Amino acid sequence: MGMMIDALVSELEQEAATTRRVLERVPNDLSWKPNPKSMSLGQLALHVATIPGNVAEFVSQPTSPEPDFVHPSAATTAELVPALDASIAKAKALLGAMDDSGLSATWRLMSGSQELMAMPRGAFLRAVMLNHWYHHRGQLSVYLRALNVPLPSIYGPSADENPFARRAVSAAS
Repeated sequence: MGMMIDALVSELEQEAATTRRVLERVPNDLSWKPNPKSMSLGQLALHVATIPGNVAEFVSQPTSPEPDFVHPSAATTAELVPALDASIAKAKALLGAMDDSGLSATWRLMSGSQELMAMPRGAFLRAVMLNHWYHHRGQLSVYLRALNVPLPSIYGPSADENPFARRAVSAAS
């Protein structure tokens, strides 16, 4: 591996822990949608769980065909954290097989013989495996708030959880 790969894997691991906390709070009404145009809670939660592995796999070859953008729904909340674990493991294995020169290499998105996009593989991983993942995790937190689910701390205190609050000191100590 190299420094760029190590940094991606480190960020992936750190953010996976945060994503796990969000996914653990998804309630059972997986068909709920905030708007008819929106993904259902089950679709969005499964998408959040599977983005890292799917994107790493997608970009692991020099060229990739245009994706279908189909978003299946989780059948139960019990599958979300295992799906995240499998996705992170897949992403780490694929990233571990790359080196920094592989991240610098041009990756191409194709529609048949037409090039739709070309960019360094590492830039695509940062933009889609990570930033796109964070975007959808934030969207999922809004779904949870609308459903009155207490939100975990993500990058600092939420209205429901403050990891920085001082713990009350008992009078006995």
